[in-house]
Amino acid sequence: MRIANIYGLTANLLLFLHFLYVSFVVAGQASVLLGWALRWHWVRNLVFRLTHLAAICAVAVLDLMNKPCPLTIWEYQLREKAGQTAKWEMTFVERLMRSVVFCDCPAWFFEVIYIGLAVLVILTFVLFPPRWKKRPH
Repeated sequence: MRIANIYGLTANLLLFLHFLYVSFVVAGQASVLLGWALRWHWVRNLVFRLTHLAAICAVAVLDLMNKPCPLTIWEYQLREKAGQTAKWEMTFVERLMRSVVFCDCPAWFFEVIYIGLAVLVILTFVLFPPRWKKRPH
């Protein structure tokens, strides 16, 4: 196997990891909101909620600092080493939106999404807090 193929494969694996990260943030928040309405106990799990909060806050802080996502940078570096085209001007979420739903939105649109989702996660963390201890049965 050529080294370029290994770089390309690694970039694809990293892309999949990035997709899982975004899926965790979005599906996690949807689960919390649905769980709040349906009184699901598992969505109040402290480890899940703290991990979810940290995941979206990391994205929002990077965006506020005008820093690209490290996963995107790493993927693009691997793609260049593999001799593939890297679209440095686009974030992962922009590429995902364009390829999945054909959304050609400006960068500020994604900034609003990142910050808005972080605010929503923080609000639900406060208004529907995780359980610190298991409730006795």
